[in-house]
Amino acid sequence: MIRIFLVDDQFLIRQGIKSLLESNSDMEVIGEAENGQLALEQVPTLQPDVVLMDIRMPVMDGVATTQAIAQHYPQTKVLVLTTFDDDEYVSQAMRLGAKGYLLKDSEPDELAMAIRAISKGHTQLGPGLFEKALLCFSVPTPAKEQIPGLTRLTTRELEVLRLIASGANNREIAQSLFLSENTVKNYVTNILNHLNLRDRTQAALLAHSLFRSTHNQPPKRSPL
Repeated sequence: MIRIFLVDDQFLIRQGIKSLLESNSDMEVIGEAENGQLALEQVPTLQPDVVLMDIRMPVMDGVATTQAIAQHYPQTKVLVLTTFDDDEYVSQAMRLGAKGYLLKDSEPDELAMAIRAISKGHTQLGPGLFEKALLCFSVPTPAKEQIPGLTRLTTRELEVLRLIASGANNREIAQSLFLSENTVKNYVTNILNHLNLRDRTQAALLAHSLFRSTHNQPPKRSPL
C-alpha cells in the first residue's frame, strides 16, 4: 500500500484528488494539509511514502516545503502536482529534491503511474517538462571534460546512463540491455558514485543534457 499525503491550499482540490487516488486498491491517503508549514508538522509522525505537493500556497510554499522534506525526511518522496509549469518552479523543485513534477490537467492514470514510479525511487516528469527541469544545471550543455568521473564509466554504464536520460526505469533498462534489474541497480549506483550525483533525478537531467545532441556521443570505454 502506497501511503500518500496531500498538500494543497484548496479544500475541494484535495477532496477530489483523495477520491481519485483511493479508487486505486494500492493507494491510501493518510493525511492532508493546506500549506507547507502544516505539512511539515505531520510528515514526521505519519511518514508517508509520497507527498503530493502544490507549489503556490500561503504561509509556506511548495518549493520550500519540498526542500525541507528532502533534507530531513529523505524516505518520503515528493511529487509536485500543480497548475504552474514556469521554468523557475520546475527547475527549483527538481533541484531541491522533488522526484517528479506533474500538472493538474494530467490524466488520472498518469498521476497514479507517477505515484507508483516515485514510490519506487524513479523520476517522473509531465510532458514538456524535461527541458525546463534541465535548468537546474548552471550550463545548458556541460562539456564532457568538465564532468569529473565521466571518463571512469564503462561502456555498459554509459548505455545505462543514456537510457536513464530517455526516461526508462530499471525494469525497462534491464529488458533493453538483457540484464537483471539487480544488475541495473548496481550500474545506477556506480554511475551516481562516479559522477558524484545525489540521486537518479540528477543523473537523468545531466545525461539528457549530455546526450540530447546526436553529435554528443559518449566517450569510448572498454566494456566490462
